[in-house]
Amino acid sequence: MSYIETISKAAKSASKKLAILSEQDKNEVLLSMAKNIKSAEADILKANELDLKQAEEMSLEASFVDRLTLNVERIDDMVNGIKEIAELDDPIGNRKKVTTRPNGLEIEKMRIPLGVICMIYESRPNVTADAGALCFKSGNGVILRGGKEALHSSLAIAAAMHKALEEHNLPKELVSVIDNPARELVLELISQVDSIDLVIPRGGEGLIKFVSDNSKIPVIQHFKGVCHLYVDKEADFEKALRILENGKTQRTGVCNALEGLLVHSDIAADFLPIAAKMLQDKGVKVNACQRSHGFFLSPRLLPYEDFGQEYLSLEIAVRTVDDFKQALEHIDQFGSHHTEVICTENKATAELFQLAVDASVVMVNASSRFSDGSQLGLGAEIGIATTKLHAYGPMGLESLTAEKFVVSGEGQVRA
Repeated sequence: MSYIETISKAAKSASKKLAILSEQDKNEVLLSMAKNIKSAEADILKANELDLKQAEEMSLEASFVDRLTLNVERIDDMVNGIKEIAELDDPIGNRKKVTTRPNGLEIEKMRIPLGVICMIYESRPNVTADAGALCFKSGNGVILRGGKEALHSSLAIAAAMHKALEEHNLPKELVSVIDNPARELVLELISQVDSIDLVIPRGGEGLIKFVSDNSKIPVIQHFKGVCHLYVDKEADFEKALRILENGKTQRTGVCNALEGLLVHSDIAADFLPIAAKMLQDKGVKVNACQRSHGFFLSPRLLPYEDFGQEYLSLEIAVRTVDDFKQALEHIDQFGSHHTEVICTENKATAELFQLAVDASVVMVNASSRFSDGSQLGLGAEIGIATTKLHAYGPMGLESLTAEKFVVSGEGQVRA
């Protein structure tokens, strides 16, 4: 067998042991993982320094380097994320009643693991911890294929997790890591239909398109995050400005950062000047439509067809819209089904926005930066699905499971 076949089959075999592990046993392992990652902090940071040095030599973009960078705070976030996963209720084995048939058969559905999940990701070493812990708690084996730019960091994190598995007499293949970043191995990996049940790519649009176009296994897709803030005519300006600042400037190289600002024409003359001052103070480059252009200092005039870009930097597109309906039309055309935000004090408008907008997360008077598994109470996320099969939005434990029918009888036979 090839290297990839060996890893895939070993992960499939190991996942069978995990599927019957008790919730208490899984939680003990998770807490050991968290403890070991914290204990290995110095080694992980040293490994990350090697990756950052390589990134500098490769002249990678600042947003890419930001996602790659680890520090004590981000390691603590990984550790706390695993601890939060341990505290979550285990969905595996949960039953819900469907019906009782006239013949007395009790029909239920039971939550079960998917099996083996393959994560293919770029530049985000924290995915190693998040995905490993989420898959473990949900009863799934996981195969992690990180990019070469984060390989040292990912291997250091995985080593700490493997130590925890070994401490509890579990196979390290439950969290398998591809230590060869050769791209040709990805094609073989996403062809292992007998061993892998789901592929989740996380990274740039090019990576996700490559995996989606070539995989023989079902793929969870998330191409990009083009998130908008729509400031309605009945918005509270102070709230809107705070949400805009946080969504655009708090961390730019992430998929839940704001990339577009839409402002109702009735309040544009009042709101855009104060928005312009804040964006200028924060060093944000503005690309504006003709109606918004005059409120900013040296903006780029943005043609209509150029809206919908994912900047991942201190840059934003601004458009003045006629009304609520035109804001919906803009989001429908240029959004990416990730996260959309409205700022309004009109409850009916807010509820209509949440009903009408086709995005995996729709927010009212809250920053797009909350569109994150840990912020939404999932403990952590394995990815964000922007297609609706079988999950939509940040994917936590339940999104990593399926349901099977379980039928209980007392000797009934079909006539």
